[in-house]
Amino acid sequence: MDTTVSVAAAPRPMAEDSPLVRKVVWRLMPLIMICYCFAFFDRINIGFVKAALTVDLGISNTAYGVGAALFTIGYVIFEVPSNMVLYRVGTRQWISRIMISWGLATAAMVFVTSEWQFYALRFLIGALEAGFSPGIIYYMTTWFPASYRGRATSYLFLAQAFSGGAGGPIAGMILTYMDGVGGHPGWHWVFLFGGLPCIALGLIVFRFLDNRIEDARWLSDSEKRELIASIERTSQAGKGRSLLGALRTPGFLTLALCYFMIQMASYGLNFWAPDLIRTAGGGNNLLVGFLTAAPYVCGATCMILIGRRADATGERRLYLVGYLCLAAIGFAGAGFFDHNVPVLVLSLCFIGAGIVGGMPTFWSIPPKLVVGAGAAAGIALINTLGQIGGIVSPIMVGRVKDVTGSATPALYVISGLCILAALILRFAASQQIRANDRALDKA
Repeated sequence: MDTTVSVAAAPRPMAEDSPLVRKVVWRLMPLIMICYCFAFFDRINIGFVKAALTVDLGISNTAYGVGAALFTIGYVIFEVPSNMVLYRVGTRQWISRIMISWGLATAAMVFVTSEWQFYALRFLIGALEAGFSPGIIYYMTTWFPASYRGRATSYLFLAQAFSGGAGGPIAGMILTYMDGVGGHPGWHWVFLFGGLPCIALGLIVFRFLDNRIEDARWLSDSEKRELIASIERTSQAGKGRSLLGALRTPGFLTLALCYFMIQMASYGLNFWAPDLIRTAGGGNNLLVGFLTAAPYVCGATCMILIGRRADATGERRLYLVGYLCLAAIGFAGAGFFDHNVPVLVLSLCFIGAGIVGGMPTFWSIPPKLVVGAGAAAGIALINTLGQIGGIVSPIMVGRVKDVTGSATPALYVISGLCILAALILRFAASQQIRANDRALDKA
């Protein structure tokens, strides 16, 4: 029986709150959000174990920064190729492979006993995880109309914020209560609890995710036609249908430059927030873990409250400018009040509100410029260029701290970069970004 879905008799545009959209959300998003939680925890767990790790391995702040950056270097090298493979073989198969392999590599951190093993395994984890985030974001563009993608993407970053908020207290409890269990230090258990569940999740992804709308047995033929028609209609404004086309699209490289600076800020928060709080006198591992959760809770709150307003107005670019200004204030405050724990945590909350809260707003913009293979490769390329910020930021902060004894100068630099990104988005964004910010939402 031929199950090919035709879009010839396309129905009228679909409302954001339609039963069909809700059906897709409830089928796809819970599993994707859980996977995203573990992906983000895999990135930030290194920050929670820094103190114990540096003591056990005898490494400096700079060496820690290099190890943290090597994760991103592996990610950057393999990200675009990974997403091109994903586009060819299917999201279900490739995301499943990514999760299983990075889970195994993360759990293998328990065998690290030297600085060079630390470097090698962090690079390997990044290489194996490469393509996960942009792959999922691309996957969303194939299942949701443009008018809903901002909200759908916000679910991903809400999961990220939840992972950051819950990850701190959980890591603090593991470091406090699991230290010495089975003859292993607490930081071994942090990596085991972060890696082993990913293997099971990879198998679940392979079983339950559908690559295409046409493959979904849980949708009727009429629902498939309606969903495909709505997605195709709202994708017509996208120009870049290949990687080269994406590069030629006005505004594409501007977004990549801004994302580089955003990622400088993001990695500054993710890798160094626990150490900043601990250095300021924030207490034991358990208390530091709970205090580290505060920026992510603020980010999740802003993501929900302000994100809805940004979706309603269609002015996501201008809201992103506001988010970046908020983060700039936070980094400046964290540098100035680096020995005042209450004000430092408040400053980190400003950073969380601006960076964590603004991520879904940023990622709602690129799919309006590029479509098809251009979206798969283009989104990965923006993420790759942005991830270079994740290479520079940890090393810069670590080196500055080793040389000066304080992370403050590096925090001021990151604050300035947030302001620069805001100015570029406000005054130098291409006309196509400005036009598409609202046009596709009305499609």
